[in-house]
Amino acid sequence: MKNILITGATSGIGYAIMSLLSHNSDNDIFFTGRRKINRVNYYPCDLVDMFEIETLYNKACEYFNSPIDILINCAGQYMYKPIEKMSFDETSYLLDVNFKSAYILSSLVVSGMKKNNWGRIINIGSISGMVGEANATIYSATKSALSGLTKALALEVAQNNITVNQINPGWVETPLADDALSEDEKQEVIDVTPQKRFIKPIEVAKLCEYLISDDAKGLTGQNINLCAGLSIGC
Repeated sequence: MKNILITGATSGIGYAIMSLLSHNSDNDIFFTGRRKINRVNYYPCDLVDMFEIETLYNKACEYFNSPIDILINCAGQYMYKPIEKMSFDETSYLLDVNFKSAYILSSLVVSGMKKNNWGRIINIGSISGMVGEANATIYSATKSALSGLTKALALEVAQNNITVNQINPGWVETPLADDALSEDEKQEVIDVTPQKRFIKPIEVAKLCEYLISDDAKGLTGQNINLCAGLSIGC
């Protein structure tokens, strides 16, 4: 039985990951999000708050009654604005949610993984952190920072049978995309995407399923661009 903690799991990509991994009886899952849900394996958490992040970790360990084997950092927020119109509070918020929360949770789970000589950490980044996105500068920067964390931490824990990888989706069919794009803008995205489509959340979930398996034990420190070809041009 593997104990899995998933953030950002009440909608979109995170929900797809949680749903898919829940169907495997070898997994026990604790998850978090911003919504109020009455589940024994759920804790609503504001990932901007350091105290709340520590509480989330403690709640998960209490639920499992053992260390966390797999951490999937999926929580994230998107903001589309020219850099000069980004406020300090907005910038700080994106840094906290998209990068700092993943860093803190990773630092908390690593000790237990080292003790068990096994672990998996998956960070959900963005293609915008790999190639950049105009008018989403801070968002791109946070996802790029997450990539640096992924590579450095993978080196740090490689001898402990712990892998750390990052999935960088392009535009995905999620409520986030619905909120960010008009119908005309969605068509523009499709027009410039080589495969002429949005990624589906289940595609990200199935890649997570592979990355936590023993078949993927030799894959670590990698950024995998699941973007329908956006990273290679249009």
